[in-house]
Amino acid sequence: MQTMISLRKTKKALVVEDEGEMGLLLNIFLEERELELDYVRDIVSAQEYLQKEQPAVIILDNKLPDGFGVDFISYIKRMYPGIPIIMISAYSMIRDVAFENGADIFLEKPFTKKEFDLAIASLFHPHDEV
Repeated sequence: MQTMISLRKTKKALVVEDEGEMGLLLNIFLEERELELDYVRDIVSAQEYLQKEQPAVIILDNKLPDGFGVDFISYIKRMYPGIPIIMISAYSMIRDVAFENGADIFLEKPFTKKEFDLAIASLFHPHDEV
């Protein structure tokens, strides 16, 4: 079941990704949707960020320097249940685990701009300007 959210509260997206090129690509995609990107490279930094900020969405890579994003999903859902998570990974075999842990959407790398846009759009009410 996907979480419906409103961007009227915040226009921030937290990207947890250690590959700079992917971060740049996501920044371009998000700017087009008028979402401000906040970027961290590891789980510890994401935890510190979430203690201060509440983004509209979290885009979470799986393989990070200090652990696996798929394991971090349940922490996010327990501590910040209203924030939807888009899990991104080159490993399609973790899709089921990501959903079991609470991910709202799973995108397999490499994904297209259209796939990403559809994923973001599906999280927001159709009347919100995204």
